[in-house]
Amino acid sequence: METDVPIRAQRERTDLLQTLAKHRGFLRQTVRDMTDEQAGQHSTVSALCLGGLIKHVADVESSWVDFILDGPAAMASAGDDWSADSSAGSWEARFQMSPGETLPGLLEHYQEVATRTDGVVVSLPDLDADHPLPEAPWFEQGGRWSARRVLLHIIAETAQHAGHADIIRESIDGSKTMG
Repeated sequence: METDVPIRAQRERTDLLQTLAKHRGFLRQTVRDMTDEQAGQHSTVSALCLGGLIKHVADVESSWVDFILDGPAAMASAGDDWSADSSAGSWEARFQMSPGETLPGLLEHYQEVATRTDGVVVSLPDLDADHPLPEAPWFEQGGRWSARRVLLHIIAETAQHAGHADIIRESIDGSKTMG
């Protein structure tokens, strides 16, 4: 941790990062001993697969860290169109394993994202620094999120999808991560 960060702030960062690491671990544990084919399998009525969940969680975490560093413009993507006419296929692809993607490759990318996030969190001068939220139908208009709020969102997103992953894994081969 940064030596010029007060002890209380260091403890908060440690708590946040340890909690995030715990939920990342649950997600990684869910795909232990799986093949690429199993990781791409749709075992429920949803379009979700385990590899796609890992891909999505890594992408979301990376985007939110970009937001912490550079604000809402850092999250903008040319393909992001939230209108009713936008292609559902391009959105769903973010939750799928694309041809050529492998589970080890997705896990390696996820680890790279995690390492970057952890480094950013320990080096931030202030978790209270905030930015306006990107314009999207699911954000309150005119809202702002601090780095702390973003980290809590990343933790919640990771925990939620680790639970989804556990259900998908159990429906594939009966293995359980969280129970």
